[in-house]
Amino acid sequence: MSEQTETTTTVLPLEIIDKCIGSQIHVIMSSQDKEFVGKLVGFDDFVNMVLEDVTEYASNGEKVTTRSKMLLNGNHIAMLVPGGAGPQ
Repeated sequence: MSEQTETTTTVLPLEIIDKCIGSQIHVIMSSQDKEFVGKLVGFDDFVNMVLEDVTEYASNGEKVTTRSKMLLNGNHIAMLVPGGAGPQ
């Protein structure tokens, strides 16, 4: 009998975020009813993020404001959408 070996590829969450550096990302905050869309400049091990050319949206999808640069606290991030264009 021959044994079949299955190869599984493990993708870590921080690897996915790392691949998004320099690209647009949609960030949904957990407790503030806010969403942000901007270019990911960098992040740390706590998923604190620096975004550029940021557009802020209210939870109803309404555009609130724009900012040239922003630091987001990773403790308040609920979901990240790589390449996301924001609420639609």
